[in-house]
Amino acid sequence: MIETRNFRIARAIVLTALSIFIAVPLYVILSTSFKPLKDVSGVFRWIPETLTIQPYIDMWTTVPLARYFSNSIIVTVTATVLSVIIAVLAAYAVARLSFRGKKPFTLIVLSTQMFPGILFLLPLFLMFTQIRTSTGLQLQGTLGGLIVTYLTFTLPFAIWMLSGYFAAIPAALEEAAMIDGTSRLGALWHVVLPVAKPGIIAVAVYSFITAWSEVLFASVLTNESTKTLAVGLRAYASQSDVLWNQLMAASVTLSLPVLIAFILVQKHLVAGLASGAVK
Repeated sequence: MIETRNFRIARAIVLTALSIFIAVPLYVILSTSFKPLKDVSGVFRWIPETLTIQPYIDMWTTVPLARYFSNSIIVTVTATVLSVIIAVLAAYAVARLSFRGKKPFTLIVLSTQMFPGILFLLPLFLMFTQIRTSTGLQLQGTLGGLIVTYLTFTLPFAIWMLSGYFAAIPAALEEAAMIDGTSRLGALWHVVLPVAKPGIIAVAVYSFITAWSEVLFASVLTNESTKTLAVGLRAYASQSDVLWNQLMAASVTLSLPVLIAFILVQKHLVAGLASGAVK
């Protein structure tokens, strides 16, 4: 396709408009996080008259942000690690092994992506209640229950994506390793996983972002001691007032881990998503 001059101009206009549309809210959040509260409640000024880091200091004492932060770290890291481990084993089985129920399993994995997540909220809550009644195991209101919940979101996509990666890797590589005396798990570890590294990183980042920023399920399935950061941000708002500067400062803090993770693995993430889509 030959790009005409008018096409390039139109593309530049559209991309500029989209960039402004995205950049303006980000600027408002960032600038508000450095303003005193008295400057936030009045007329919004694009250029702040006073800049201060006090909101970033006060946000830790106004609400138990440190506890929310640690809860988010525990839930997100655990859910990400378990999602990658389970997805690798399940996807490898789908790509390489023949077993009864393989096609129905693959169909079920794909079909879960067709439904909005909110549909699973009530069934999960009822399941957790029934498990507590039957076995005494408490899942609702615990970090473990939230980790299990996030696995139900991330595993279908992770299994689907990694199975395409593994299927595209020549089986002869594993067979050669097994002829040399390596077990199937050894071949998976030493041969398959290094080749599928971009896909694994993409799955890990997807799982991390999903668990880190999720709000709906965390607001229902946690209590005061197990709240995550995404839910804890609501504590900056009361019936009479909203601490907008501290709320924006906490929002910036909440976004930093995801931003840093994306910057560190951006190259692998883009390559993983692109290759997974093609395969």
